[in-house]
Order: sequence, then structure tokens, then C-alpha cells
Amino acid sequence: MTVDPRRDLWLASGLRTPFAKVDGALAAHDALGLSVPVAKAMLDQQAVSGLPDFAVWGTVVPNLTWSNLAREVLIEAGAPAVIPAFSTGMACSTSMTGALQAASMIDGRSRHLALVGGAESMSRIQLGLGQNLSDWLRGFQRQRTWGQKLAHALALKRRDVALYLPAIRNRTTGLSMGEHTEITAKAWSIAREDQDRVALESHQRAVSAWEKGFFDSLVIPAGKVTRDSVPRPDTSLAKLAKLSPAFDPSSGAGTLTAGNSSPLTDGAAGLWVGDTAGMQRLDSSLPRVRLVDWELTAVDFRTEGLLMAPAYGVPRLLARHGLRLPDIALWEIHEAFAAQLLFHIRALEDANFLREKVGITAPLGTFPRQSVNPNGGSTAIGHPFGATGARLLSQIVKELAAMPRGSYGVASICADGGQGSVALLQAA
Repeated sequence: MTVDPRRDLWLASGLRTPFAKVDGALAAHDALGLSVPVAKAMLDQQAVSGLPDFAVWGTVVPNLTWSNLAREVLIEAGAPAVIPAFSTGMACSTSMTGALQAASMIDGRSRHLALVGGAESMSRIQLGLGQNLSDWLRGFQRQRTWGQKLAHALALKRRDVALYLPAIRNRTTGLSMGEHTEITAKAWSIAREDQDRVALESHQRAVSAWEKGFFDSLVIPAGKVTRDSVPRPDTSLAKLAKLSPAFDPSSGAGTLTAGNSSPLTDGAAGLWVGDTAGMQRLDSSLPRVRLVDWELTAVDFRTEGLLMAPAYGVPRLLARHGLRLPDIALWEIHEAFAAQLLFHIRALEDANFLREKVGITAPLGTFPRQSVNPNGGSTAIGHPFGATGARLLSQIVKELAAMPRGSYGVASICADGGQGSVALLQAA
């Protein structure tokens, strides 16, 4: 999609909880419980005169406790009940896609400002009944007499007594994200050593960013938890090299490990989307940048890598604006896996891939590796599926806003189902 150049769209950094590994420091909270403090703190960032015109919030793992998480978050956060809110979902790109949805709805008339975000509690996944058992229970409730109920009970088959546990697998292929990424890493010849170097650098940068205070204005405490628990100051290439392959352990050729993959994570994050009038409702000290354009891309993951969509979206987005890779001063690329970051970069530099698969004939140049994820990526910070988009966007907004006027930034997230989202931002 190309944004009308006359449109006035901005992103302002929001807030998030610290991120914690599954069954760790945030394990007592579900997605709603993680989201409410973030939304409440963000609402406090507004000037007294205004409220968001609407809200978009999302999560990936289903929960029968609510049907519209966004609405529940606002109500629990004490926001006026007159603010409309809707939930969204696009796997790992959920809250980034929510931001793009919100941008599409900003009209300069009745909608100027949106509160956007997402959350994931991997520690509090709700189990469900298997469909056959659910059908049986509903049928049992419909029986009117004890005789009918007894006959219905005797008709229950042992194989139908099963629980449903949401799995981190693609429904079509039955393979996990890691298994898919192993396949793509082999196809692009991504070495284990290179993956470990990316992971190490991500941890070092995240630790350094915390020490320098970069995250102080982006993260609020969640109870007694005040800091991300995932970044490891004590990791090293030697320690990473000792870890066993996690997704292809039997062949001897596996390269993805717990150390170079993003961990299952709990957390919530938000950001602001609006026009100039909407931005005036916020604390003037909040970093903000222009949302120039965006791209939503999908590939056929039955023939292409499951997480390859951004490698198609980034070139198309840059080509629309006459930009090349070195023209982008700042990159925030979601690190679902270190291997995925590396094969994205390799594809963006591959003239044959760009010409034959993406349809871009002009080479984009050399990717500026030093400009990607300067304050750490998902491998080190963590990856609560529904929250990562808002975390990543708030991070790049703060980074880019401090750069010279006119500097470009690109945010990119891959998602299950062979999809991805990419945004072009500019310091102004």
C-alpha cells in the first residue's frame, strides 16, 4: 500500500512491561493482566484535554475469557467507556499490523489518535476441550431425561476424550517455526557460527541499552519486575557454541539452538498512532516520527520459506520511494531467530532473488549491518507474540527521533503463515 503523501501520519513511542521468559517473573499474569497497566500508564501520558479516538489491541494465543481483548483492556484500565476498541491478530506481527490498521483509520476529521498494542502470556495458556468432546458435552446438556443423558454418556468414545493445547506450529504444515526456519537456513547456507554471533551481539546490545538507560522511558514495572529477564550479560560465543540444536537434533545438521532463537516470553507493549492534531494530545516529550509508508506481504510458504515475506516487502517498499538499502539509517528487524535475520539480509542483497522472485530489477546495494537492532532484538529482549510489534515500533521511534531530520528507518516483522509487515519511517 502507498500512503497518500498529503496524509499526516505519525507514530509516538509508548510503554511496555518488562519481558520475561515463560513460567518466569510474569507467570502469574494473563494477557489482560499484563496489558492493563500498560494502557493505564499510556493514558496518563495524554494532555488533560484529549483521549484516544479508538484503540486496537491484540494477542495471538486464544483465550475464552474474552472475545474482544482491546475493549476489556480499556475498561479495566479505567478509560471512558465511549472509546471504541477492537482486537486484531496476525501472529508475530499482531501489534504492528494493529498500528497499520489504526493508521488507515486516522481520517483527520473524527479520528486523530489511536492507542495500539498487544500482549502475550505464554505462561497462562488456556487449555481447551477437543472438538469432539466439546460437541459431546453440548449434546449431553441438550438431553432432557436422565435416561437420555445416560445413553448419551455411554455413546462417548474413549478417543474423543482429549484436551486441546495450542501449539506453536503452522496448521497447514504441522511444522514449528523453528523447524521451518531450519529448512530456510539450510537453503540459504546460514552457518551456525554466524547465528551465534548475531545472538551474542543482540544480547550485548540489549544489556548495554539497559545500562545506558535507553529503556527507562519505554518500560514500566510489572509488580516487582522492573527489567527484562532475557538479556544475558554473561553469554559468550563459547557458551552459545555448547548448546545443542533445538529443532533438528537427530540429523547432525541442525543450527538453531535455544541461544540463537527468541524464547517463549510474557509481556505487553503499546504505542500511539495519529495525525498532528492527535499528537498534540500527548506529552510533548514523547519521541515521534513520520509514518511514510508500509507494506503487508504474503508468500506461499508451501514453496517459499515460512518467514520470508519481509524479504519481499522491504524491496517493494524501498523501490516505491526510490531508496536503496544504504539510504536507511536505522533498521529494526524482528529476530524470531538469528538465522531468519541473516537470510533476510542475504536475500535483500541477492540481485537474482530480487529480480526473479520479488520483481525488483535494480540492485539495492549492501545492507548496512551496523545499523540493525542497535539496542538489541527479539533474540535477547524476548518475543511475546502479540507485543513484539509495539515493542519494536516504540524502540525504533525513540531511536530514529534522535537522528538528524529526514533520516529514514525501516521496521520489519515476519509472521507465521508466510506473512510479514514492513514500515518506512522518517525523522522530522
